[in-house]
Amino acid sequence: MKKFNIIKKYTFPLVAVLFMLGLAQSCKEEVDMSDRYTFKDYTIASYLEEHEETYSDYLRLLGEVSVSSRSSSSVLQLMSARGKYTMFAPTNEAIQDYLDTLYAKGIITEPSWEGFQDDKALDSIKHVIVFNSIFDGTKDDIEPFQSSSFEKDAELPIANMNDRKLNICFNKTLDSMYINALKDDKDNIVRGCLIDPKNHDIYTINGFIHQVQSVIAPSNETLSDLFKSYVSENSGNFVVAAKMIIVCGLSDTLSKVKDEVYEELKQSDDVRLTKLQNFNSDGGGDLPEHRYFGYTIFAESDDFWRGTLGKEPADITPADIQAWVVEQGFYPDALDNKDYESEDNVLNQFITYHILPMRLPVEKLVIHFNEKGYSWKSSTQYTIPTYELYTTMGKRRLLKLYQCGPRFSLNRDSKVYLNRFPVLDNGRKGSYAEVSVTPETEGIEVNTAEAIGLINSYIYPINKPLVYDATTRENFQRQRLRFDLTSLFPEFMNNDLRANRNVTLWTGMPVDSKYKYLNDADLLDGTEFYYLSGLNMNWNNWQGDELNIRGKYEMIFRLPPVPKAGTYEVRYAIQANSEKRSMCQVYFGSDKKNLPAMGIPLDVRMGGQYRHLPSSAGGLLPSIVGWVLDTDDDDYNAEIDKRMRNNGYMKGPANYAFTPGGSNYARNNETTIRRILVREYMYPEKTYYLKFKSVLEDPMKECYMDYLELCAKEVYDNPMTPEDIW
Repeated sequence: MKKFNIIKKYTFPLVAVLFMLGLAQSCKEEVDMSDRYTFKDYTIASYLEEHEETYSDYLRLLGEVSVSSRSSSSVLQLMSARGKYTMFAPTNEAIQDYLDTLYAKGIITEPSWEGFQDDKALDSIKHVIVFNSIFDGTKDDIEPFQSSSFEKDAELPIANMNDRKLNICFNKTLDSMYINALKDDKDNIVRGCLIDPKNHDIYTINGFIHQVQSVIAPSNETLSDLFKSYVSENSGNFVVAAKMIIVCGLSDTLSKVKDEVYEELKQSDDVRLTKLQNFNSDGGGDLPEHRYFGYTIFAESDDFWRGTLGKEPADITPADIQAWVVEQGFYPDALDNKDYESEDNVLNQFITYHILPMRLPVEKLVIHFNEKGYSWKSSTQYTIPTYELYTTMGKRRLLKLYQCGPRFSLNRDSKVYLNRFPVLDNGRKGSYAEVSVTPETEGIEVNTAEAIGLINSYIYPINKPLVYDATTRENFQRQRLRFDLTSLFPEFMNNDLRANRNVTLWTGMPVDSKYKYLNDADLLDGTEFYYLSGLNMNWNNWQGDELNIRGKYEMIFRLPPVPKAGTYEVRYAIQANSEKRSMCQVYFGSDKKNLPAMGIPLDVRMGGQYRHLPSSAGGLLPSIVGWVLDTDDDDYNAEIDKRMRNNGYMKGPANYAFTPGGSNYARNNETTIRRILVREYMYPEKTYYLKFKSVLEDPMKECYMDYLELCAKEVYDNPMTPEDIW
């Protein structure tokens, strides 16, 4: 199955070269040479030495580059020691080609190692070649990558020693593999680092070697850098989008890559910051390695603007675009003035709706894991419609990313769409396939084949204007809005925690008094907050992962915006099949400092039929929820649903299975239900918050968090079309 097309941009500006003497801080400081192998099998180092005629230049660099700035051990020594390494080894010819490229770009004075004008630039280039070519799976116990484990047209699951993700692409006939390839609109590879067809999967006792015919040197260009170059050179495919970005004052924001304050704190001796307390045998909770920033922009191409405005992109001004947006009537409440940097300006509202504050590679535009009929572990095609909901930059608005498999798609494809709202076969015994779509609900196709991947961002071309107009808002309000809770926090995606099958099971967040890692959450002292990947655990979770709060916790987080003013329910997923679950008071409102309590406490121990207590207290008590397993009588099933709603609960949805590819769906399990937390009138221009505060004394109890729903009264109380079970 063809899933992804990933693209990286290759450029070599001098500022991109002069980086990172402090790279690979997480690497070993000194290599323990006592573990050096003494028997005859090759290590990576000894294999390269045995084939010095091919790798002599690369060998020399491995011996000259230190494992880190705090280590005297060389990378060559590291490759002689025990470990689980994957190496993409450039040949002598590949390194010479790279020097030729640097010379052609004016970065060095001659195409040789003597062409560098200072030692700092020389050291940086050595680091580029060495650190980008090696993956170290030792720390996370990840096996070295063989070609058979490469997922077609997708990022490798861990970063290299330069902390960069690389993409593996295949040509059309699947007989050649490339790293960071560029594809044209016909899916042909036009540029990339070719993995040698005859010299890959070379086994050594500490990893695998894949010979490459080019140096791997992904650009350090940011989204801001690229857009500035588009405007200054009047070339590229997004000159018009770049002009809007710059005039609206977004360049500084889109230049961010890494939070250096967090880097400094991680190097401190404060153990409370660098390691969270273990509460029980499950515990742990190392903090994320870094705090990266990321962005995704869905941009109309210059061809779109050329056809729409009848001008060449070089001649189109921000005023031209704003006049067109006003003429179309897209944002009638925005101001038609020249204060482009204001969120009240119409051009600002137009362009910021195109931007998400997270870096989304193609395979993560829509997360597929355990929706009905699909298993992330298999190579089967996508199945029922699945979507992600995110909050855009600027004025906070909803953006929907949607995808389904060919058997369920009206177009018989598995393309990604923005703001697609088709009619679905969503009856109680329906297939959940697309039934019909109108021009107002068909959405906008995302061109993943021509995406541009940068160090802090992705750009995806679109061929229709992306706007948050009245029709879009009405489409959102007519459907139940389900958010995986991790989608509310861009940091989980930007730091490669979400949907990463190789991430450590437990990842902890520092409380805010130490460092505010999550921008949209307040973690007060006494709160232990964890991200649990769960992808290999077969937990009863939508998308496999979950968030977990422990201790004498008190957490406040910002909710996504509602699309239109009206009465909404805020619903919360419960998985009650654990004696470790907690109980908390829920607060809701728009004044974060003065949130009123919402009804009785949320009891996460309360399942559909039983209240799960610790074994020492008897184990189970009868539930007040009123859950009954579905029967063949749909009228009876509907009555059970009404009874549960009267008690403030709902069954789990029918769209996902506990085990990916399995048939045990959330709707059919009494331990996986939804609690209606809030039923309030809400406004799109207001920001709302939820607060969870523990009411139990036991700090080992956990508040489980999976997904959240916002549902308008027009959906849950519709007399003509009852809310579906999906």
